[in-house]
Amino acid sequence: MNRNYKKLAALMLCSGLLLTACGGNANNSKDGADKAAAGAGANGGTQAKTKISWLNVLHTASPPTDTVLNKIEEFTNADIEFSWIPDASKEERINTSLASDSLADIVTLTILDNSSVRNALKSGMFWEVSPYLDEFPNLAAISRDTRSSASIEGKLYGVPFQKSKARNGVIIRKDWLDKLGLAVPKTTAELKEVAKAFTEQDPDGNGKKDTTGFMDRSDLVYGAFKTLGSYFGTPNNWAVDNAGVMTPEFATEGYIQTMDYMKALYDGGYINQDFAVTAKNDQQQNFAQGKAGIYVGALFDSKNLLNLAKGIQDGMELVMVNDITSTGKPEDRAIWSSSNGIGGLLSFPKSEVKDEAELKRLLKFVNDLMSDEVYALMTYGIEGVHYTADADLAVTIKDTDLWQQEVQPFAASRPNETGYKIHDADPLKVEAERLIQENAEYGVLNPAYSLESETNTAQGSELQKIITDATYKYILGKIGLDEFKGEIDQWKKSGGSKIISEYEAAYKAVNP
Repeated sequence: MNRNYKKLAALMLCSGLLLTACGGNANNSKDGADKAAAGAGANGGTQAKTKISWLNVLHTASPPTDTVLNKIEEFTNADIEFSWIPDASKEERINTSLASDSLADIVTLTILDNSSVRNALKSGMFWEVSPYLDEFPNLAAISRDTRSSASIEGKLYGVPFQKSKARNGVIIRKDWLDKLGLAVPKTTAELKEVAKAFTEQDPDGNGKKDTTGFMDRSDLVYGAFKTLGSYFGTPNNWAVDNAGVMTPEFATEGYIQTMDYMKALYDGGYINQDFAVTAKNDQQQNFAQGKAGIYVGALFDSKNLLNLAKGIQDGMELVMVNDITSTGKPEDRAIWSSSNGIGGLLSFPKSEVKDEAELKRLLKFVNDLMSDEVYALMTYGIEGVHYTADADLAVTIKDTDLWQQEVQPFAASRPNETGYKIHDADPLKVEAERLIQENAEYGVLNPAYSLESETNTAQGSELQKIITDATYKYILGKIGLDEFKGEIDQWKKSGGSKIISEYEAAYKAVNP
């Protein structure tokens, strides 16, 4: 990635977390003279700072202290006033802010499927930024796929938060594979044989039948099901053909094959029999306690699983796999992409950002946030204070509590989280990041991610319960295929057919 080394600024924290608790409405502090252009590069310190207000989401218990903020100001030339919204109440607070026009120069929008947010974006309340991104090197590097996925009705109303496109894979007890003389599986059939062996061949050597293959949880998306679905060629939520015909994933052959695979695991006892009601925390704890040897989920969970196992399963070794297919053919390799690699938008309301020149100053600031220095500060903190780094820029955190207090609150505000040289020193984390980056080449996007369906907005969650319940019932042997297809018909009759037609119309509107 092309990195610019710019200067940042003093960040002034508001005294509380409420939207309106920052010394009054952001509108009251606007003054054209306050928004002088930032100096270009590291030598712009004699020029006036760009004054910026930012309505942002806080994912930690409290805002960051000024330790890192003061250091960040050496790398860009801006004076920022944050208004922090607690993540737990972001939907309510953002809706209220949009309705009352109590906004800021930059607004973090992470819930793009929220009807109020989408309507505000479509109404012209925010600047459309597509014509300007290529003027700034780091923004210009945002891929066309990412821009398209983050657009609404073909228009991009902010700078996309760029996340890893496809994070999931399979994590396996390597020490168990070695003990049983098994190779790392490359196909779903081989993976099932490993699960069977872990269940039947006493991989922990304690002489008891107390292990199983998979440890899964009650989540058809972030648990095992959707990742396994990718290995069977299931589309990511929707498939679309060359004629623009949309098909929901659960009406495809790949989805049925995935249900059959999960059913075989369940019937054979090769997966925890309570997976349909198991919480994520229990899933991870059970794996760490040695109750199973296969975990399907985010590859970076491997580090946490190993940490949880300390003092319980000290001999645990893990191997991560990201190239499994159902056919054994490399050309069939695929992995679903969560949110198409989009974490939301940094948007610029026209009520605060009055003209094109002001917009470009803000875009320059976001471009500067993507520099190597600012990324390092927002991710790891200050070298020597929060972390140490070796010659390869491998980072070791010195004080986790201090890092959590002074650095972690910034992590969710990074416009981009991939492509930087500085990295975690933990070998498992390094390998996970390598595999996640490799996944991007095989990521399967959701073609309906940026499309509009009024019926889906109003009824989508309720209708999805029909399919979720039917999927679990099929896997658990409570219904057969004909009954499952009957539930698809019920989904269509209850509003699903309208969702399909609305998505098709929306797709054709932006892909004429």
